[in-house]
Amino acid sequence: MTRVALLGYGLAGRVIHRPVLQAVPDLEITHVVTAAPERVVQARHDLPAARVLPSAEVLWDRHAEFDVVVVATTNPSHVPLATRSLQLGKLTVVDKPLAITTAEAAALVALSDSSGVPLTVFQNRRWDTDTLTAAALLRAGTLGAVVRLESRFTRFRPQVIDRWREDASAGGGVLLDLGSHVVDQALHLLGPAVDVYAEVDTRRAGGRADDDCFLALTHASGTRSHLWASMSAPWAGPRLVLQGTAAGWSKNGLDGQEDAQRAGTAPAPEPDGLLWTPEGARPYPSLPGDWAAFYRGVAATATTGSAVPVDPHEAVQVLRVLDAARESSATRTVVQL
Repeated sequence: MTRVALLGYGLAGRVIHRPVLQAVPDLEITHVVTAAPERVVQARHDLPAARVLPSAEVLWDRHAEFDVVVVATTNPSHVPLATRSLQLGKLTVVDKPLAITTAEAAALVALSDSSGVPLTVFQNRRWDTDTLTAAALLRAGTLGAVVRLESRFTRFRPQVIDRWREDASAGGGVLLDLGSHVVDQALHLLGPAVDVYAEVDTRRAGGRADDDCFLALTHASGTRSHLWASMSAPWAGPRLVLQGTAAGWSKNGLDGQEDAQRAGTAPAPEPDGLLWTPEGARPYPSLPGDWAAFYRGVAATATTGSAVPVDPHEAVQVLRVLDAARESSATRTVVQL
């Protein structure tokens, strides 16, 4: 059994990581780090066999008691916590984004490379129903040569909430949050980008961070990606669209795994997408989402030394695109990568 220390027990730690970790029989959450009194109570309720500790420093003193560290804390703390975990020789999982800037992420990956200690990034949306179905279509060549991908990850929350995710000075903003997902999805499906154009804005009254963004990527293959991430979008639009020379495919609605985990239920079957051909549109079955595949990969790395489920070098490339998006938006230019 591989023993896991979970750092952070807010939304990411409790709602996202904990249920997925618990879905993998080879992993056991043995330690939780959280200081907020209400989260301590919740962690003890959810994980009665785990040690609940008040700080990372206390956890590091007990490093012989666990094998894997999962960093599910605020964005600015990702790099210092992951650095110490790697220094202690622990297989380290960091929630996205790996860091706030490309330079920080690259330094962390260099530490992993030089030490030989595995590092990976929780890009769980690679195992969403839409990404899995899109990848299968691309492998099969069903669409012909793909000329454009459209991806939207948007919410409509017109009121700014007083939390770190809404504060740029605390590592917040939609570009780092939802933008990390849509950019990773585009690079994962279509390969590296060579240039970026972006519009990054703060639309809501009282906003302290970007809450609406659009990115246009040109990939090395010549394919283009148009990506939206927003907290202020009343119209969600299709979740994912692939336009090809032989056919197109579209999928509406966000993958249901997060909502199911919030409710403590099993995900409902995913609705079909649509395959668009010269003869018209017809339903196309959606593959089921499978976030647990990420942690099955982590368990395999821990026990067999196999490759990590998400290469951290790819997370550096995501941040390179996000940094370029900020520059593009500020200068109103296309930024070459």
